[in-house]
Amino acid sequence: MAHRRRGWEYRRRELTQQVPELVVQLTRVGFLILLWLFVLAALRVVRSDLYAASGLKVAIPGLRRGKDKQRPRPTGKTPRQLIVTHGVLAGTRIALDGRPITLGRADDSTLVLDDDYASTRHARISLRGADWYVEDLGSTNGTYLDRAKVTAPLRVPLGVPIRIGKTVIELRP
Repeated sequence: MAHRRRGWEYRRRELTQQVPELVVQLTRVGFLILLWLFVLAALRVVRSDLYAASGLKVAIPGLRRGKDKQRPRPTGKTPRQLIVTHGVLAGTRIALDGRPITLGRADDSTLVLDDDYASTRHARISLRGADWYVEDLGSTNGTYLDRAKVTAPLRVPLGVPIRIGKTVIELRP
């Protein structure tokens, strides 16, 4: 009987020593998970702050109120070409013939960008009436007209830079 009792006490001691080790390991794993969730949340906040700080809020064309609904266009100066002014493709020219111009890393884009910050289908420049508009196609890093982030189709004035990553393009006469 005493032998059995010692065996039971031995097992009980062994279990009580293992349980705290198990609790410590689970606590470590739980803490590690919480730490990673915190890091991911912090990165998400930093990412959203960077996007918010990098571009101004842009009004949607056609929704302006007041007397200056449309700015008068300069007479005789219509965009005839798209020129890459900065980036790997600097100096590249594309004639504007009324067809939409797609920009991105995809092989079927009108202007294929070899830029790490460009998405596969990054942006489109299209003719609407007499004006050219730039539209972001849901890119990861955004499209910027001058310093304003493009959130809706925006009219592109002559000579105003459109920035996609490290590539800058402009409409020229």
